[in-house]
Amino acid sequence: MHRASVGIVGCGAISAIYFQRCAQFRNLRVVACADLAPERALDRAREFRVPKAVSVDDLLADPDIEIVLNLTVPKAHADVNLRAIDAGKHVYSEKPLATSRADGRRTIEAARARGVRVGSAPDTFLGAGIQTCIKAIDDGAIGWPLGATAFMLCHGHESWHPSPEFYYEVGGGPMLDMGPYYLTALVSMLGPVEAVSASARTTFPERTITSQPKAGKVVTVETPTHIAGVLDFASGAVGTIVTSFDVWAANVPCLEVYGTEGTISCPDPNSFGGTVRVRRPGDSAWREAIHAHGFGDNYRGVGVADMAAGIAAGRSHRASGDLALHVLDIMDGFLDSAREGRRWAMETTVERPAPLPVGLPADSVD
Repeated sequence: MHRASVGIVGCGAISAIYFQRCAQFRNLRVVACADLAPERALDRAREFRVPKAVSVDDLLADPDIEIVLNLTVPKAHADVNLRAIDAGKHVYSEKPLATSRADGRRTIEAARARGVRVGSAPDTFLGAGIQTCIKAIDDGAIGWPLGATAFMLCHGHESWHPSPEFYYEVGGGPMLDMGPYYLTALVSMLGPVEAVSASARTTFPERTITSQPKAGKVVTVETPTHIAGVLDFASGAVGTIVTSFDVWAANVPCLEVYGTEGTISCPDPNSFGGTVRVRRPGDSAWREAIHAHGFGDNYRGVGVADMAAGIAAGRSHRASGDLALHVLDIMDGFLDSAREGRRWAMETTVERPAPLPVGLPADSVD
């Protein structure tokens, strides 16, 4: 089996799990890492026994690297993705694919012109939780899916994140930060979205950081922090989603899918595992569904492995650039709808990703 050589750009907090998991898949090998802070790259290289810690320029120029894993901050995603593509490399990006629909489209078009692939987080929908939900829906457990609800409600990140400013910049906010998990899960279960509508507001124009090391710094909020949206799926299903950095406490489900013959209560789509529950007419209580798939722990990186497997086998990969662009189109559509006060038609569509096979070993996606 060919092991695709991976170079990681961005060695911050999220990178640790990617280094760990990429080393576990038998079709991947991390050969280099880079960061704007060279000491961070050196620390990760030592921690995870990566052969080289280099500059970003040197990593992108390295002819031995086939896939660039882009773990930079969101506003840098498009630039690094485009540079990797220009260097003739496949690229897999942390979410979102870009901070605007236009930059996302530029990324996909550049990759097609160069003959390389784009993948993007989140790959949590490939975990045991959402894959079990997909199988249950496909097996008819709730009849025909007619609707869904999703909630991501919290009070922001300034109380715990060491550098929370970017969450409140243009390109941040709860929809672009957390929406990809919920929307990717919904599209993987219900298919593409045709149109959206939304209302949005910015409740607190300034945020004061209380976490270290920047406690006391005041951040100006540049993007809506409470967004309520409606999704019209091409299948005819209707969904609702609320994402907020303005809510102190809530008691609502993360994600539910409603069908003509029952309901599926889905786990947190920001996780890989979690409890799946089904309730049908006549049931006196919810029934827990046994996970039909693996990858129940934190398996960030399974999307990279699936892309490498897709490249080797000549098949489509699941956490694709097209899927990420469609999700970005939905999120931008919510903001456009809220700003202009009208229903917003999607500019993109995508095929629902193929479900993962049942019974995969922990180190393989085929």
